[in-house]
Amino acid sequence: MRIRLVTNNPHKLAEVSQILAPYGIEVERLGAEKVEVQHDDVAEIAKKAAENLCVRYGDYVVVEDTGLYIEALGGFPGPYAEYVYRTIGLSGVLKLLEGVANRRAVFRCAAALCLGGRVEVFLGEVRGTIAQVPRGIGGFGYDPIFVPEGLGRTYAELGDDVKNKISHRAQAFSKLATWLTTTASKRA
Repeated sequence: MRIRLVTNNPHKLAEVSQILAPYGIEVERLGAEKVEVQHDDVAEIAKKAAENLCVRYGDYVVVEDTGLYIEALGGFPGPYAEYVYRTIGLSGVLKLLEGVANRRAVFRCAAALCLGGRVEVFLGEVRGTIAQVPRGIGGFGYDPIFVPEGLGRTYAELGDDVKNKISHRAQAFSKLATWLTTTASKRA
């Protein structure tokens, strides 16, 4: 089985490929422009983008959207995490948190799949904290500053094998894979 992931991020493509490999699902990049609605909910953003792409590209198209919600910043950057990362980077986010004791955050991921003219959305969420300084060399994006609850190490310190079993993206895509290999296959 193969899905087509709409992304321009090679790190995300590799990560999703590694997450789905144990399910026998291959991942191919679909270089399509996605419409991103302005919304606080990553599930709604992914769903609307997938609905738009289903019409043009058909079944097995997947749109993923991720948000980092930092409690002390009122949920900022939320679904604008990619834009914030590109503009102010990790140093800018850490600067916003200087002197702030509450560093709790939630990473959310929504993976929206087109199949049979419908869109199914799968969610993943990991609670954690924002580190004082970037740590680790693995991963990408916010991985050097996000510490999943109970682990004491950032995603970047955990390494891909561990991160791709526990992350918000791993949760969302594991649910997608389970649904595809059980529920969806029964419909076919």
